[in-house]
Amino acid sequence: MADPTDPADADGPRRSAPRARGTIRIGSIVGIDVLITTSWFVVAALISLIFGPRIEAAQPGLGFWKYVAGFAFAVVLYLSVLLHEASHAVVAKRLGYGVNSITLHFLGGMTEVDGQSRRPRHEFWIAVVGPLTSIAVGAAAGAVAYVMSDGLVREAMLLLAGANLLIGVLNLVPGLPLDGGRVLKALVWGASGDQHRGSIVAGWGGRITALALLAWPLVQERVIGEPPTILDLVLVFILGLFLWSGATAAMAHARLRQRLPALVARPLARRTLTVPEDLPLAEAVRRAQEAQAGSIVTVTPDGTPVGIVSEAAVTAMPAERRPWVAVSAVARTMEEGLTLPATVAGEDLILAISRRPAEEYLLVEADGRIYGVLSTADVDRAFRDNARR
Repeated sequence: MADPTDPADADGPRRSAPRARGTIRIGSIVGIDVLITTSWFVVAALISLIFGPRIEAAQPGLGFWKYVAGFAFAVVLYLSVLLHEASHAVVAKRLGYGVNSITLHFLGGMTEVDGQSRRPRHEFWIAVVGPLTSIAVGAAAGAVAYVMSDGLVREAMLLLAGANLLIGVLNLVPGLPLDGGRVLKALVWGASGDQHRGSIVAGWGGRITALALLAWPLVQERVIGEPPTILDLVLVFILGLFLWSGATAAMAHARLRQRLPALVARPLARRTLTVPEDLPLAEAVRRAQEAQAGSIVTVTPDGTPVGIVSEAAVTAMPAERRPWVAVSAVARTMEEGLTLPATVAGEDLILAISRRPAEEYLLVEADGRIYGVLSTADVDRAFRDNARR
């Protein structure tokens, strides 16, 4: 049910992680935003319509209120899904990972973990705890139903038990993007020492699962004695498409990450000229051209960097105004996250850019000396070049 957000995608470094459009914040758990998508209201209405008649059979005479009870059941069901996702989030935080949000949507939920797992056992425990939580909730609801007399509440407990046991077991199927796929990824990663190989194997598991799901209506009547309904066909198609696309994306990302080690900041850095903050922009540009520098950094009298001159702002400044404007007017103040070690590379480089989006970053040596300026445009270009190789 949960798949951590990748730090990079096929189009280049992820810039930021704002709240997705079409989501509503309903609260927080251990400091993590809980969001629902507008599609949740659609599935809640469907659950109400599907289970309404069954609820009335357990409690005759409800009339329209059977649909209200069905909607209440949808809310309770998604609270159990929230427990599933919260367990992912809590374990991830305990293992030292940032968690951006938990989102409940049409097909269940998603926990957005910051970055990739650092060790196979981290991947395993973050993944497996969700299905285990659902199975535990299902078992608890079943135990409550067992000791209750017939009625509406008992029927709701039985439905909740069945739904959570189904969610828990299905999520242990070894194929991405299901939790069981991440468990398989962790096992292959631990055995082979290659995280990307684990993703590709688990991705194939997801593809095989998707094909098996799409083929189910062909054998359903022979297996369980009931022909598939239109609703069955629609759900199978949606779930099969979800599994196939998720598995395919995971495999593509894994192949791309295999090339990330070739993405190194140092050779991408532009030669940098340091100038005083009050130097006229025209003079700063002249000195940079003379020194064949591709970037300008403003510094204090003691050499401390205070700003990175924006190439876009310089280009936008009319030439006739440059002699009368201080270079600091077109410089971005050095803020947290804009200074990176000159040795940063691969996934660490992508994550650094993702956490603090900017056009330029200052690269410094271990002793604090300025090495150069890294342009996001140059990183994007190198990223795309590596992806095509």
